[in-house]
Amino acid sequence: MTSSRNAFAIVTEWTGPHGLPNFTALDDADFPPAFERALAEHEAEIEAIAHNPDAPSFDNTITALEIAGDGLSRVSALFWNKAGADTNETIQALEREMAPKMSRHYSKISMNPALFARVDALWETRDTLGLSLEQTRVLERHWKGFVKSGAKLAQDQQQRLAAINERLASLGATFGQNVLADEKTWALYLSTEDELAGLPGFLRDAMLAAAEARGEKGKYAVTLSRSIIEPFLTFSERRDLRETAFKAWVARGENGGETDNRAIVKETLTLRTEKARLLGYPTYAAYKLDDTMAKTPEAVNGLLMQVWDKAVVQARREEEDLGRLIAAEGKNHAVAPWDWRFYAEKVRAERFSFSEAELKPYLQLEKIIDACFAVAGKLFGITAVPLTDVKGYHPDVRVFEIREANGALKALFLGDYFARASKRSGAWMSSFQSQHKLPLKNGAHGELPIIYNVCNFAKPAEGKPALLSLDDARTLFHEFGHALHGMLSDVTYPSVSGTGVSRDFVELPSQLYEHWLTVPEILKTYAVHVETGEPMPQALLDKVLAAQTFNAGFNTVEFTSSALVDMAFHTRDSVEDPMAVQAEVLEKIGMPSSIVMRHATPHFQHVFSGEGYSAGYYSYMWSEVLDADAFAAFEETGNAFDAATAKKLKDNVYAIGGAVDPEETYKAFRGRLPSPEAMLKKRGLAA
Repeated sequence: MTSSRNAFAIVTEWTGPHGLPNFTALDDADFPPAFERALAEHEAEIEAIAHNPDAPSFDNTITALEIAGDGLSRVSALFWNKAGADTNETIQALEREMAPKMSRHYSKISMNPALFARVDALWETRDTLGLSLEQTRVLERHWKGFVKSGAKLAQDQQQRLAAINERLASLGATFGQNVLADEKTWALYLSTEDELAGLPGFLRDAMLAAAEARGEKGKYAVTLSRSIIEPFLTFSERRDLRETAFKAWVARGENGGETDNRAIVKETLTLRTEKARLLGYPTYAAYKLDDTMAKTPEAVNGLLMQVWDKAVVQARREEEDLGRLIAAEGKNHAVAPWDWRFYAEKVRAERFSFSEAELKPYLQLEKIIDACFAVAGKLFGITAVPLTDVKGYHPDVRVFEIREANGALKALFLGDYFARASKRSGAWMSSFQSQHKLPLKNGAHGELPIIYNVCNFAKPAEGKPALLSLDDARTLFHEFGHALHGMLSDVTYPSVSGTGVSRDFVELPSQLYEHWLTVPEILKTYAVHVETGEPMPQALLDKVLAAQTFNAGFNTVEFTSSALVDMAFHTRDSVEDPMAVQAEVLEKIGMPSSIVMRHATPHFQHVFSGEGYSAGYYSYMWSEVLDADAFAAFEETGNAFDAATAKKLKDNVYAIGGAVDPEETYKAFRGRLPSPEAMLKKRGLAA
């Protein structure tokens, strides 16, 4: 094992190009000693701030807190990246150890009475300190963070809260690992032409590569990676195989044995309720929503039910269309969840005269990445320069410089696009380093944002191009929208940098960016045929744009049911049987039997693998109200790349981070707050 001193240096002294981590020098064994030293150093820094003999000032308390723990931030950034994107048994064991240890560390800080006394004194006298708007927001964030972490509780209550947080951290880590284990261990291997009936070439190639990666060369693997399971359910003519694969997909975390998450969910919900009440909130949802745009569970449920009522009516109409198609084939079965995608694709092909298989050759991963960068260039004047000789944290990872129009280096961006067994499912953006302008103890003045995107697209066979579905392409744009939020950040303090905004505002930059994928100018330029290089024909382009709201009822029911169940869990006094509550909520709202929640409770990682989106899954829809209205600002000019509107967007949304209240910054961009109508229209649920 590397010595403690060397391990700490390797993990925290980033000597790669432009200050990138030196990924190739890292070893899993470096993390335990690096964590040990980083935690000790951070604790010493906190004690020095708390017991500073000088009277509290913004600089000696808040600014000091902002830059404290730089070593721990670096160790954590590398470790949690590894745990999510390229894990193994060693890392998973350390994750189970570190999750509660980190919780314990931060509980000790937030419950440090001398430290809170300094922050509280500044908060009480904030109007006399001559603070800028950003400084006031930073002070507010620290003060509220202390209070919501128990700083005002009696000592015995603080001890209980710390124990709850520690246990929740352990439960969240185990929940995510269990889902990954179920995804990793299940595969359905096919080999005969009858079993492969209906599957297009791009999917066969991906399944062949997936099987080979699992040691089954020559076979075709249906895996639980969304980029394989969804097209399989869309194209497979074998209803029995669709049913087998679908049931495995929705049963993640609910298979009994060591990886079953149902007991974890129950304990998590019980502890969250106790935590909220300790802190003076009636429910966990009230606690989580206190510092969001939505503010209350009632406001969230009001929006969700307004959308649900329209979505379920539309979904019933869609189900009737599918049923007619089934009957026309001479079959008499009802529409089951494993039938929906298969028959919806037939309806789409019939109604719009194109299929996903026809569209996919025009959506090459490489070209859609180029499109992401091109849109950013047109809107914000930045360019991406590939660093082909720089190693990322995995061989599949690509590294880019992001440069401004004048050539100045703005950020570093890493893209990790392909699914693998060592990566958790889904797609996300995160950072190794956030932008800020503060002087650090290592002599640096401010830091360059180092941002990364992780996706799970099916990796093609050797020598074959990676082809995306339209949903995959939207995912790529979505995550790059998050990345831009981090890379375009222009604030002084790290706690309000980039995505350091309220949960129901953080999805605005990402969901808004999706709109530019289907701007005709972009599709004409970057949606070119993989074999001929010809642009997408105008007729097909017109059909794609006309079909954007196709299957809107299904898609909205999938999402909204998940969000309503999340809110139900976190607004109840107690939950004895989470699966019974899930069933009760779905029955009450009239969930069609032909559709399932997008994320059933035992694999609902947004909500139970950590607290990030707990009582917060609704935020995608809350932000969608904003993003539909925000894109309308461009449509009203008649130019999707209108320079003046783009500058207002950059200044007031992408660059400002959390330095301004989200309502105020949105109004600075748009002149007002939006209503849900534009979002309902975008989804095809309103005229």
